[in-house]
Amino acid sequence: MAGITTPLTFTVRRRAPELIVPAKPTPRELKPLSDIDDQEGLRLQSQEVLVYHGNPKMRNKNPASVIREALAKLLVFYYPFAGRLKEGPAGKLMVDCSGEGVLFIEAEADVMLDQFGDALRPPFPCIEELLYDVPDSDGILDSPLLLIQVTRLRCGGFIFAIRLNHTMSDATGLVQFLSGLGEVARGATSPSTLPVWQRELLCSSDGQSKTIFTRREYGQVVDTKGAIIPLDDMVHTSLFFTATDISALRRLIPKHLQSCSTFQVLTACIWRCRTIALQPDPEEVMPMIWPVNARKMLNPPLPVGYYGNVLAFVAAISTTQDLCNKPFAYALELDESQIRCQY
Repeated sequence: MAGITTPLTFTVRRRAPELIVPAKPTPRELKPLSDIDDQEGLRLQSQEVLVYHGNPKMRNKNPASVIREALAKLLVFYYPFAGRLKEGPAGKLMVDCSGEGVLFIEAEADVMLDQFGDALRPPFPCIEELLYDVPDSDGILDSPLLLIQVTRLRCGGFIFAIRLNHTMSDATGLVQFLSGLGEVARGATSPSTLPVWQRELLCSSDGQSKTIFTRREYGQVVDTKGAIIPLDDMVHTSLFFTATDISALRRLIPKHLQSCSTFQVLTACIWRCRTIALQPDPEEVMPMIWPVNARKMLNPPLPVGYYGNVLAFVAAISTTQDLCNKPFAYALELDESQIRCQY
């Protein structure tokens, strides 16, 4: 069955939002974020939605209650998440580990999981129902750093939705936190990977950010020909590529690029096809920028358990005419060379 063809409507009954605080006393201290954490581009809220089928063995347990209890226990280890961000001198962000807690919402919906369709994918239907935007909670400063809503479904499954202040963690750090939450919910007394703060490892030694050399990824894009489309004028959708699709693309690749990853192949394909569809001015510069996990680039490596942002941004740049008129391999080679130079 394909995804939903008509809008899905259902009713969600939510309990009042509550603050979950650490189950035990935690240190009251100020913890500065790293220079990567507090860059302007990460001062935003990130959302994730996880979907769980019903488990007959858990029929008599309320998933929201289990998660609520586990969250309080896990916050003893991840106590900075229970604090609030403050801004210090020169705009430096730091966490006031106040123990005020993270926002938690228990909810139930009169809908079955299979009503969402087989292909659950972003943009998730009815996200505003499954992750309620608590008024005055989404600020970067002086607001809860996590918002979690657990919504039980009629079929026995549930949906776990989370909003994260991105300055605190990247996707890898969030996965580590959620893995620990699952372990504690299943009865562990502590997460198997203990969290490590140590954000000073990714700060300049004298506390002053420096520009060693210019990176195109961080340059200001000047829109001289009206090629930049406002975010609110874009359609958000998901594209699924089958193994057959990937094989067809790889047949367009010369031998010396056959080792490129599937991610590289798809990135080059989407970059090129989007440019062709937009039909911008032939001389317009069309950058493709994407984040990469920089953990493998660091020597010495970060300690196991580090859950802060470790992102680097990579850019491939071409004019419209080159991107549209040259073979697909041209876009892929630009893509591949930029990733290779980072490592």
